Amino acid sequence: MYDLIIIGSGPAGLSAAIYASRAGLNFIIIEENIAGGQIINTFEIDNYPGIPRSSGIELAGKMEDHARRLCDKSFIDDSVESAELAGDVKKIHTVSGSVYESRTVIIATGATHKRLMIKGEDDFNGKGVSYCATCDGAFFKGKNVTVVGGGNTAAMDALFLSGVCSNVRIIHRRNVLRADKVLQDRLFTTDNIEVIWNTGVEEICGSDKVTGVVVKDLKSGTDRLLETDGVFVAVGITPMADPFGDVLETDKDGYIIADETCASSIPGVFAAGDVRSKALRQVVTAVADGANAVAGVSRYLIG
Repeated sequence: MYDLIIIGSGPAGLSAAIYASRAGLNFIIIEENIAGGQIINTFEIDNYPGIPRSSGIELAGKMEDHARRLCDKSFIDDSVESAELAGDVKKIHTVSGSVYESRTVIIATGATHKRLMIKGEDDFNGKGVSYCATCDGAFFKGKNVTVVGGGNTAAMDALFLSGVCSNVRIIHRRNVLRADKVLQDRLFTTDNIEVIWNTGVEEICGSDKVTGVVVKDLKSGTDRLLETDGVFVAVGITPMADPFGDVLETDKDGYIIADETCASSIPGVFAAGDVRSKALRQVVTAVADGANAVAGVSRYLIG
């Protein structure tokens, strides 16, 4: 019987592992992929205090090294298949057939950005293609960028980028945006934001970095090349809440509802990082969640 099971080894999970080790908890951390989460796909991170201009994989590596120095034997390579979270004893069933029991659980499985699934998207990921304007916008200061999407995220990304970039182009497949009216009002009154309606992105082009996008007019069917220095994909984010979303309270988008202490709707179960319903998803907030979640675990265990 463990004190704690941490599921996921992105920034939130690794932070939780570090704090759990320092708290003297008997715990394991289960991860089905490479440690580091989404940041391993980020070309450069320049907004994590104290570690400027680091690649995502370098920062993830430093976090993992830190955690493994403290609790290397706690890492388990496996995938969670199902979870029994009610009651005093939590049971985590894995694909390998193992069953782990603990008094508390921290879910730090993160979220994944929806992709366009077009030619060039993977090739230029981190080389002009980004899924986070607040993370990467500063790298495009004074340049011309393109935002793909029509919801709140796309609108907020465009408004943020308009304060950094020379020009911002929004490409949307429909003739109306899905974003809230207050955001649309700001968009349409911002001089350096242009919206291109009824248009889809067919391909992202470049050599060593992004130089343009091929778009299709969905009414006429004609293609054209638009020059751009960067492409910000804002077509949605999917929380990786399975198989926990069936038993925990979630918001309308599927994120696990948890307060600032990371406590979920089931006592002894905590949600940390991008899988939690929250206003800002950044490396620094994920790390903070990991620390807060372990503090909550400690209080719960004391009773």
